[in-house]
Amino acid sequence: MSRISQPDPELTHRLTRRGMLGVAAGATAAALVGAAATPAGAATEAASGSAGRGRPVLPPGRLGIQLYSLRDKVSTLGFAPVFAELAKYGYDEVEFAGYTQGSAGPITLAQLKRLARNHGLNPIGSHVGYYSDDPNAYTFAQNLTKVLDDAQALGLKHIGTASGPFRYGSTVDAWKRAAEEFNTYGAAARARGMKFYQHNHSEEFSFATDNPKVRLYDVLLAETDPDLVFLEMDIFWAYSGQFRFSKRPDGTAAPFEPLDYVLKQPHRYPLFHVKDGVSDPANTYGYRMTDVGDGDIDYQRFISAVTRLRGERFAHHWQAEHDQPTDSFTFARRSSEHLHSLREKC
Repeated sequence: MSRISQPDPELTHRLTRRGMLGVAAGATAAALVGAAATPAGAATEAASGSAGRGRPVLPPGRLGIQLYSLRDKVSTLGFAPVFAELAKYGYDEVEFAGYTQGSAGPITLAQLKRLARNHGLNPIGSHVGYYSDDPNAYTFAQNLTKVLDDAQALGLKHIGTASGPFRYGSTVDAWKRAAEEFNTYGAAARARGMKFYQHNHSEEFSFATDNPKVRLYDVLLAETDPDLVFLEMDIFWAYSGQFRFSKRPDGTAAPFEPLDYVLKQPHRYPLFHVKDGVSDPANTYGYRMTDVGDGDIDYQRFISAVTRLRGERFAHHWQAEHDQPTDSFTFARRSSEHLHSLREKC
């Protein structure tokens, strides 16, 4: 895979993710993608190769993929052939970024749930918008009941947003206000047997405009109820945040390690986005996004540190993602192979 520089990947991610809502499913076109298929056994073969003799870093049954990474294939082929490919690549779970209809034809939530299960894939979560100026928008703020109804119909255990808590600004009080709303969504989700979660980008690790000694992510953690609001750490964006915001606006040092957040409160991080990047200090974000295994983020270290905690090995779900893959099926296959090949150090 070539490593493609993206001058503003975070902005692209935020703008285009919204367009995934309503992405299609429908016509079966497995024959069109069969040539790209790799049996699920390939992941096992990779795991038994020269990567080491220790226990697999990745817990069995916990590898998923954010379907936003495959939006091009879903919109042209439909969900069924995409799910078939993911099953061949050794995936266990899928996280949605829209699940209604598109050019290939309509699909009901019941059909979508059945399709996933028929391919051995567990629907684990979904991203929905936080708020909108449109009172009819499909967001937590505007249509909480509908969002939760749909998540429940799909059998999701997690329902969240990839929107940052910037609704009221970047002050401490603004984030406290957003945290109160997140607590409300979390309570409503818990009443349905689900967990509400927020997925970060790098800006969450910036500093409050009214108190530059305070990191906004720390406000979110402190002001949300740990029994109601959970986090999906996007590991790529967290390390991008480390690159961008390890100094306060006045230039004083404020280093942090993303992994430390997880190790301190592992129960708050049921989900992760496993996304890789090539270190590039000339890039605004510090990294250029690439396929998992082709970058500089040490996933052997990161995943091992979390799963080796007492009682935590099966408490987390690891979702591969790439915002703009060169070829989405190739990304999915190679990412699975790499993650399955990782071994704990003896």
